[in-house]
Parts: sequence; C-alpha cells; structure tokens
Amino acid sequence: MGHFLKEKGVPMNFVVIDVETANPDLSSICQVGIAPFRDGVLHDSWESLVNPRDDFDPVNVSIHGIREAEVRFAPDWRAIYSKVSLFLQGNVVVSHTAFDRLALLRACEKNDLTYSEWCWLDSAKVVRRAWPQFSRSGYGLGNVAAEFGIAYRQHDALEDARCAGEILLRAITETGLSVDQWLERVKQPIDPAAAPPITRNGNPDGPLYGEVLVFTGTLSLSRRQAADAASLAGCQVDANVTRHTTLLVVGDQDLRRLAGHEKSSKHRKAEELTTRGQSIRILGERDFMRIVEQC
Repeated sequence: MGHFLKEKGVPMNFVVIDVETANPDLSSICQVGIAPFRDGVLHDSWESLVNPRDDFDPVNVSIHGIREAEVRFAPDWRAIYSKVSLFLQGNVVVSHTAFDRLALLRACEKNDLTYSEWCWLDSAKVVRRAWPQFSRSGYGLGNVAAEFGIAYRQHDALEDARCAGEILLRAITETGLSVDQWLERVKQPIDPAAAPPITRNGNPDGPLYGEVLVFTGTLSLSRRQAADAASLAGCQVDANVTRHTTLLVVGDQDLRRLAGHEKSSKHRKAEELTTRGQSIRILGERDFMRIVEQC
C-alpha cells in the first residue's frame, strides 16, 4: 500500500497516538503508544506504561488489563512528556476520536506542564466520511479493523495507534485525498450533498459579475468559504445546475478521478446542457481560485 501511494505522490506522513487510562478521569494515563508513519508505512514505534499516580478503576482494568502493580515503577506523565512531544512535534497528529487528544491536555494540566497545540486529525471523522456504512455508527477501531481484515490487539495503546494509522492509509488510498486534504475534509459535513445549500448574490463591482456559478465535488475549502470568495469576485452562487448556470467549479480530486457515469449529477447535467448549446465553462477548483485571486 505504501509503495503505491508513494508512486502516486500522495503525502502520507503522520504520527498516531493512543492512550489508556486508569479510571474515568482522562488525566489518569497509564499507557501511551505512538506510531509514526512515513511514506505510507509504519516507520517507528514507541510505547510506555505510565504511573498515573491515581486509582485504578476495575472497569478500566477489565478493558485494557493494566493493573496498578504493573505501573508502580513506571515513569509518570511528567517524566515522559518531553519524549512524547519529540515524536509529535512538527507532525500531523492522529487520534481515533477526540478522547486521546483531551487526555493529553488533561494530563498536562494535572502535572502543570505546558500543552503544545499540535495539528490534530481525528481518524474516526475520516472513517465516517470515507465509507458510508460507518457514517452514523460502527466507526470504532475494532469494528472498522474487522471490516477491512486488519489484525490487531484491542485496547493496547501501541496496537490501537498502529491500527488507526493503517485505517487512515486505507482511506487515503481509496479516496485519493492526502493527509492535508483530510484535515480540511473533516471540517465539512459527512455528506456535503446533504448540507443546506449555500447560495450567494454576486458583488456588482466584482470582475466576474454576471457569472452564475455552481460548486460540485469535494473542495479544499469549505463550501461557505468558497461561496464567499466567488461572491466577492462577482459570481452569483447557486445550489444546482440550471439553464442559467454559466460556470461549474469541480473539486480538484473529483476532476482527476471522476469519468463517465461516475461524475456527479451536477457535472453530468452541466455537460448535457452544454451539448444542447448552453455555454457552461467547467473548471477545477484550483484554476478557479487562481482566477479569483488575480481579479
């Protein structure tokens, strides 16, 4: 998988972190696992038991199997935080759901440590957008790993981190979206087509005033940001392709990947109207934004 993605030129560098806690208090980290991925493969790994200096709840122990006696002589969070930071510094940091991210913040607060604001990517949000069957439920690591035949030992911090990384790589492969593009995609609705339509009137003083524009596909910007930029340049932004449409802007990934019947319904309708004599220009998002920036 990694070699294929590397040949395609898709960025695949990120670091995954996972923690286990001794009790319901997220600051009670008792194990941490870190899995750095480089060029689409697991590059390194590091794990450590952690003495949370806190009580162990039987429920938590029943989940991860780590007992208080096992961490008695382990380093506490203050002792290992500098090493954790070295792994995460300068990288996109991945966690499956927001719990691990919050656990790091809470552990730093508890130990009077300065918490660094890394660039986080929630792989659960990726899963919910990459595969429709997981959009509403079943997006936990165990269920997704079983679906794709990824073998791993659940509720071990390093194994969970590695598994989340493998799942993210699969999402990158199947969607063609890079890590940076996923950072933007997770900010958008799970189903962009189901989001309330975003329309705008064009700025009369804009250089593109008179153009009637429709967006389709996955954009690097949010639809709201893209619509604002188009409107400022003078475009009227509509939700659907009609006999008034003059410009269709297609997400760059969709422009490269979609062909024939796989094109979006808006794309197909624009082409159909064009064959009937309507003048509709079809542009990729990047080219359109360059036009906007130069206007």
